[in-house]
Amino acid sequence: MFDMDLPWWEFVARGALVYLALLLMVRLSGRRTISQLTPFDLLVVMLLSEAVSNGLSGGDDSVSGGLIIAATLIVINASIGMLSARSRKMESLFDGEAVLLGRDGVFFDKVVKRSRVGESDIEQALREADCARHEMQCAFLEAGGSITIMKRPLATDPVKTT
Repeated sequence: MFDMDLPWWEFVARGALVYLALLLMVRLSGRRTISQLTPFDLLVVMLLSEAVSNGLSGGDDSVSGGLIIAATLIVINASIGMLSARSRKMESLFDGEAVLLGRDGVFFDKVVKRSRVGESDIEQALREADCARHEMQCAFLEAGGSITIMKRPLATDPVKTT
């Protein structure tokens, strides 16, 4: 139960390698993947966990090995969180940055397509912001995958000059 088939450091190395590889794959898959999990996306996540499980454990079924892997993954995740909080460069590297999708009621088709944002996603974001397209000042695809709509300020009474 507690006897490990592999040395402890190999669990740490395997955990770190798999974590970083999956982090890279998720970042390359795009922001919308992270933000909106459809049933298909959930299935992919479940299959990914199954696919990498042997790579993590190296065939070892011991409790000790599993705990070492779990601790490794938690320490790496916490370390990346701390690095991101302390360094703007690291935050941008790990989390990404917001992308301007449109301005003044016009969406930039190339940017929208490159970001893999669907028309229905844009329409939904406009509805959630209670904003008609012509009222939109800016639209951003946030690093987490959500779309933020900024409404134009309401026109105020003209300033009277004397």
